[in-house]
Amino acid sequence: MQLIRTGKTKNVYALEDGNYLLEFKDDVTGVDGVFDPGANQVGLTMEGAGRAGLKLSQYFFELLNSRGIPTHYVSADLDNNTMTVKPAQVFGRGIEVICRFRAVGSFLRRYGAYVTVGDPLDALVEVTLKDDERQDPLINPDALEMLGILTSEEYRVLKELTQSISRIIKAELAARDLELYDIKLEFGRDAEGKIMLIDEISGGNMRVYKGETYVEPIRLQELLVQD
Repeated sequence: MQLIRTGKTKNVYALEDGNYLLEFKDDVTGVDGVFDPGANQVGLTMEGAGRAGLKLSQYFFELLNSRGIPTHYVSADLDNNTMTVKPAQVFGRGIEVICRFRAVGSFLRRYGAYVTVGDPLDALVEVTLKDDERQDPLINPDALEMLGILTSEEYRVLKELTQSISRIIKAELAARDLELYDIKLEFGRDAEGKIMLIDEISGGNMRVYKGETYVEPIRLQELLVQD
């Protein structure tokens, strides 16, 4: 296999059969040593975070696949912290889609004149461009279409998939008395041009609370998936 990209939290390898291998690291995004799933830089290293992220990704991808949600997931190798995935074409240079159920993080910082911390949101969808230099700017549907990143129909599908996936995950967490505040997802096109969920679905990509207490990514994996 050939290393093709070194990422913040994962390395990506090309396999001979046309699929790709994602190698999960113990690095997580954040600022000044504080974890933040919305940050665009590595903030800290948490021992076991890579394995925890992989176990949760395996758990949720297999759940979503069983519900008929299109994803790039093929299989996971927990012994080597790797996940095999189907090839995907990203939108533009990559986008991230955030689904919000409560006002926290960057949403609260931007709209604090209108909301207070923890205010409920109804699966609100936001899209950002993957662009570290420009701090992952927000982009609206009109701009996505005008810049040739997404068509209006693709945006409709993307939004519907985001809300469906996020509500499935939210319900799964709620069954264990956990609450999903927000989640960051990534999508791409498969070989036929259809939109599918890609990347990972881990504690490092979401904010989850138990009552008033934030649940860290590794602890979330322990609560959901037994070793």
